[in-house]
Amino acid sequence: MEPLRPFFSFPAFLFLLILLHMMSRIRPVSGLRKASARTGTLGLALAGLLLMAAGPTQAQKMSPLHAEGPRIVDATGREVVLRGYNVGGWLLQESYMLGTDTLNSQWRIRQGMLRTMPEAEMEAFYRQYRQQFITKADIDFLARQGFNCVRLPLHYDLFLTPEQRHARTEVIRDPQNEARLDAYVRQLSQWYDAGQLFNQSRKLDGFRYIDDVVKWCAANQMYVVLDLHAAPGGQGTDANINDNFRPLDLWKRRDAHGRLIYQDLTVRLWEQLALRYRREPTIALYDFINEPHNLNPAHGLSADNRELNGLYSRLIDAVRDQQDPHLLLLEGNGYGNEYTNLTPDKLTARDKTNLVYNGHRYWCSNDPALLDPNPNQLNLIANLAAFRQRWQVPVWVGETGENSNDWFATAVAGLHAASIGWCHWNIKRVASGAGLLRIAPYGSLLTPEGRAALLRNARFGNCQVNPDVVTALTKPADYHAPFRTLTLPGTIAAPDYDLGRDGVSYHDTYAARTDYRDPTPTNQGEAYRNDGVDIAPAPDLPGGFVVQHLAAGEWLHYTVNVTTAGPYLAELHLQPGPAPGHLSLALGAQSLGSVPVPAGSAWTTVSLTLPALPAGTHTLRLRIEQPVQQLGWLRFIALPSAGEVGRP
Repeated sequence: MEPLRPFFSFPAFLFLLILLHMMSRIRPVSGLRKASARTGTLGLALAGLLLMAAGPTQAQKMSPLHAEGPRIVDATGREVVLRGYNVGGWLLQESYMLGTDTLNSQWRIRQGMLRTMPEAEMEAFYRQYRQQFITKADIDFLARQGFNCVRLPLHYDLFLTPEQRHARTEVIRDPQNEARLDAYVRQLSQWYDAGQLFNQSRKLDGFRYIDDVVKWCAANQMYVVLDLHAAPGGQGTDANINDNFRPLDLWKRRDAHGRLIYQDLTVRLWEQLALRYRREPTIALYDFINEPHNLNPAHGLSADNRELNGLYSRLIDAVRDQQDPHLLLLEGNGYGNEYTNLTPDKLTARDKTNLVYNGHRYWCSNDPALLDPNPNQLNLIANLAAFRQRWQVPVWVGETGENSNDWFATAVAGLHAASIGWCHWNIKRVASGAGLLRIAPYGSLLTPEGRAALLRNARFGNCQVNPDVVTALTKPADYHAPFRTLTLPGTIAAPDYDLGRDGVSYHDTYAARTDYRDPTPTNQGEAYRNDGVDIAPAPDLPGGFVVQHLAAGEWLHYTVNVTTAGPYLAELHLQPGPAPGHLSLALGAQSLGSVPVPAGSAWTTVSLTLPALPAGTHTLRLRIEQPVQQLGWLRFIALPSAGEVGRP
């Protein structure tokens, strides 16, 4: 049921009583001036009453969004381009983001816990996890970076009662047991027929979490996208994404009455969401189903997305039957991208207004001119723009990321140029530079110590901000800034080069991944930073990391503050390669010389006497003329000037 919002708060009601009492004591007066004064006083009092009645909720009310041709606009007709972040890993755990890849999916994580603890203790952990993993502090941080929306990935089990979730947990204990799965499906059918699913909104976790995020975002003038990330039965074959027991059961599983019961549940869930949030302007989009995939003849389904068409048409009608006008986001087959038989002319829904089409962009080209030959394949920027123009519908990139910072920056620039909004994946990752916030390693989720550490480390205040990710997503293409404060004389850790894009703050021969078939990481050491520069752990070196695989033509920029003018000795601590290497240094436009590196495998330090360096802030460039294997640090030692050498 939609929550009721009282027009008057208690303080406003009290103020009204006082006002009425004061008015009852006003003596009759005559004359225009006195009447005007009395009217003015009353008007001010009533204005104060109305301000108090409105309260902070009214002051922060967002403008509802709708589609106007190919644009998303607010109530005034102003175009709104949604640029934001996914808060994945919170209300649905995906193993790779938590560093538990061997567990693969949330149900397997829960299964592992159930081996060592009772169900009630496991549920208590999940309550703590959800209370702490994302909080208002995380949303406030996103707002400070300039993002204007949050996509909220949801698991359908958050909308089950404890009794209903217990029935699902019984399957988790032995998911290969067909009898247990059949029993769960029978229970779902019975609850569905009895009208006992998803309708106790005040008691169900999912609604409470949505309410919190809506409140936090409204306070920051940010929009929310509701994303059913794990649909009943599972929308594809990848259990890590949709947490399903059997591949594609959303499209295949029938109950004893022959119904595609998981589809009926999905429709019922969106009916209840629409009923509760139909007048909530902070919610921008309903994202019906995240990344449906592998709906094809090889998996016993059609070749033309007819299953998707049927369910989407049902969902559209179901939401509109609740008098809900929200924008509705459709995701195509093939992880949200392919729309054969899903274009507006093919859908059988009664009302096709306020539809938005989605693309998910990972490991693909950012060339704005490159077109996929399939016009209904929407992960390339040109295809998104052409589809928008052809069908006169808004398009939006609901997920993008999982690449290098240079790819991020190039993608954002291309999407901005095409006026296409996007939502980055993902806000938090364990021990990863690809997320906005880095969670420190915590051990094993299957031990009490590991769970306690995860709860502690995942708090916003304990996460490390990845400044290079922030820079890539929010700064112009030519932006550069110090990554660390670097002072000469002093020692510079090689991985502490400046913030900025490839070609601005560094150059690496492989700075972005643009072919999904090539899994080679751009940072082949996969440590410390998320650029193309190859960085690996090196606990024995200052800073704890080392730059690897330095190829001819690559370079690194460091913003340095020279506090002592004069000549210097530069020492470079490195590991040579099998062939002789060669490095050069420059300060701004001034060449500082070069140093040969003999071939070898043992770590060594090579040195170069530099000319006098001017005091002040400068850009130091290290260029690789011939390859070396690893570079640990650069040390700059002030030397006596020529006039000081002969002094006693």
